[in-house]
Amino acid sequence: MERKIIGFDKDDEGDWRAKLECGLFQHVRQQPPLITRKWVLSNEGRNGKLGAQIKCKKCNEDTPKDF
Repeated sequence: MERKIIGFDKDDEGDWRAKLECGLFQHVRQQPPLITRKWVLSNEGRNGKLGAQIKCKKCNEDTPKDF
């Protein structure tokens, strides 16, 4: 299910995660070679993704809200 990004924060290990409109977090790590997301490393890059939609796997699994 597609959900809008409403913010970002870091988990306990320092990895970035998106706060989604559905009340769930999804990691948006910059860890090549699997995924290159250089935009996650800067405030400007993250701010540019606010409002963007990404797939929320947890919604499909009826996961309890994170926040």
